[in-house]
Amino acid sequence: MSAAITTPPAAPTTSRLERVRQQLLSRADSLPTVAALLIFVLMLGYGEFAYGRIFQLSTVSNLFINNAHLIILAVGLTFVIISGGIDLSVGAIIALSSVSGVMLANAGWNAWLVIVVMILIGSLVGLASGVLIQYFNVQPFIATLAMMFLGRGLASMLSTVPVRLDEGSGILLLGTKIKIIDGPKVNDLVITPGVLLALLVVIAAFIILHRTRTGRTVYAIGGSEQSASLMGLSVVRTKLFIYVASGTLAGVAAVVYTARLGSAQNITGIGWELDAIAAAVIGGTLLTGGFGYVLGSVVGALVLGLMNVLITRDGGIPPEATTIITGGILLIFVLLQRAVISRQRE
Repeated sequence: MSAAITTPPAAPTTSRLERVRQQLLSRADSLPTVAALLIFVLMLGYGEFAYGRIFQLSTVSNLFINNAHLIILAVGLTFVIISGGIDLSVGAIIALSSVSGVMLANAGWNAWLVIVVMILIGSLVGLASGVLIQYFNVQPFIATLAMMFLGRGLASMLSTVPVRLDEGSGILLLGTKIKIIDGPKVNDLVITPGVLLALLVVIAAFIILHRTRTGRTVYAIGGSEQSASLMGLSVVRTKLFIYVASGTLAGVAAVVYTARLGSAQNITGIGWELDAIAAAVIGGTLLTGGFGYVLGSVVGALVLGLMNVLITRDGGIPPEATTIITGGILLIFVLLQRAVISRQRE
């Protein structure tokens, strides 16, 4: 009589739901960036449903043209925040750089030389911040706050009234609209050299931050500066690079903004450092440092830009409410970041 053949019980398998949960947990750091992209898409859908004419080439064109300077600023702040620092001087750099540039251009200086000077002004302010932070152990908040007051004061000494570029200035060429697609009526897809410059900044920053040793060092410093030093990473040089890069990009943003507007004044850029920080945070950059995406910051800047478009289209929302809405969105993303961090620690 043959013995009964028994089949061993099948090994328990992880359910599909559990596998999805594990995958989400493994990529929890990217959830704020995904949320920002989702909000951007929902804002587009709401705008089209409520006001119409959002899904148009002209709307997309204006969104990028009007926010090219903010995208550039947000990219610079991404480096700073990932390293665990902060830079409050970028708005003042724009004021000082733009006023100086317009005055030099109107004095007869070559346009390209003026552009170089405007960018170098940002680089020098960023270098001063980096030196104070690295060699004098000044907290980034205090060092960049001091540079903010210095830059704003110097801009006010140069001029307290708006100054306009001469109509023939070569700087205005960076704000010239170039038609890419000729749509019906005024629904054209256009760009400016300023937008192309912002695109180049984004590409270069993405490569540096995500594909080079310098970028890995930026993340390491944000995670633990002491550990980064013990690993033999070039902490000093990288921290100087971070603040010089932030100041330099603020100078580039000043060039782009001045070329688009054709004028400058000492109050230009007030609060823009907070907008750039908000864009980076909305895009998924952790305020505690150690994590962030360049492309996420671009999405964050576009979210803020689209919010202004929708408020303008609505007509019933006062412009002052923009800061309230921005604060609310920022608070939501900060809380989301806290939830992600707490979940990872568990």
